[in-house]
Amino acid sequence: MAERKPYLLRLPRDLMDDLERWAKDELRSVNAQLEYLLRDAVRRRRRRSDPRENGTDFEPPPKT
Repeated sequence: MAERKPYLLRLPRDLMDDLERWAKDELRSVNAQLEYLLRDAVRRRRRRSDPRENGTDFEPPPKT
């Protein structure tokens, strides 16, 4: 597993509530859900900036 860097993130309460519900629906922790969303956003951006990028390096985090 790749080394992980801790990062403190402050979010508005309403956004955190939404993320908690979404993570629960997906059977993930909030941390895993955020990581999934960020990886997906980066993958999409790479595809937009380089149409040859196929996104094969993307691995969603395990559901926890």
